[in-house]
Amino acid sequence: MNRQQRLLSMLVVLQARRRVTAAELAAEFDVSERTVLRDVATLTAADLPVVAERGRYGGILLLPGRQADLGRLSATEVDVLRAVGADMNQARQLGVDAAARDAVHKLTARSRRVPSPHEQREPLLPLTEVVTVDNRGWFATDDRVDVAALTRDLRRGRRLAVTYRSSGRREEREIVVDPYGVLARGGRWYLVAEEQGRPRLYALTRLSSWTVLEQPRRLSPGRTLPMLARELGDALELRGDVVVTAELATDRLDLAHRVLGARLRESTTGPRPATTRITVAYESIEGVRQLLQFGDHIEILGPPEARALVAGLAENLLHRHAP
Repeated sequence: MNRQQRLLSMLVVLQARRRVTAAELAAEFDVSERTVLRDVATLTAADLPVVAERGRYGGILLLPGRQADLGRLSATEVDVLRAVGADMNQARQLGVDAAARDAVHKLTARSRRVPSPHEQREPLLPLTEVVTVDNRGWFATDDRVDVAALTRDLRRGRRLAVTYRSSGRREEREIVVDPYGVLARGGRWYLVAEEQGRPRLYALTRLSSWTVLEQPRRLSPGRTLPMLARELGDALELRGDVVVTAELATDRLDLAHRVLGARLRESTTGPRPATTRITVAYESIEGVRQLLQFGDHIEILGPPEARALVAGLAENLLHRHAP
């Protein structure tokens, strides 16, 4: 859940309970109490009637008022806000953009009020005029799977038979999975499911079809969709069976951060001028192929099998492109 979703979800929780503690909100949204208090300050700065009271009987309160008439939200609108927040692109992909648009309109409806003396002295532009959020991935294409149709079938709570092609393979395979739901991350959609009790992420770009089976889904006790999505994402980012050391031109370090992301584990000053020593973690030695895009701006230092692999690839490229 991104911060925008969390802020809207927090409003929904406050509307339902009126008063909660920072610890309760932190546990519900899996963040720190300090983050909760920052979120409350953000809501207050946006003129929403949310306050934090200190002391033994304190907590986070939603005051009576007309700034955010959450009571007008329908059950469907609340459900949409808790799922995707105000992300209209994701709401459109799920087929619930109308409900999201109505919910946002109700939340942002303002009543006429007298500006405070501070506002009269120094009027501020609306936050929406100076902030915009786009959660799409760079250079991303739309998934070929109808996410809205898949989501409707997932809500039936049954097992799925899917036709799926694993990364790097040409052939598809038929498998039966117990689905938890879908995950939107980095501008891409994934099916989160268990295959024979093993949790996995299935990229929708490689899922060609699915069939809803009659059997109800069988999920592992205590596991939830947000919990499993985070575990799988962390496991993918933190996995580093092979650690590659390289010397990179320093003016390519920003590009390396964008391309390698969490795989870039460390960067220190290199032994030669204008160079940086980097360490990159991969699941297998084949991952070193990714570093070829840095061309003559990089030299692989180790391990020896990574250096040998790059040398072999470079020789092959030279043979293919020779006059």
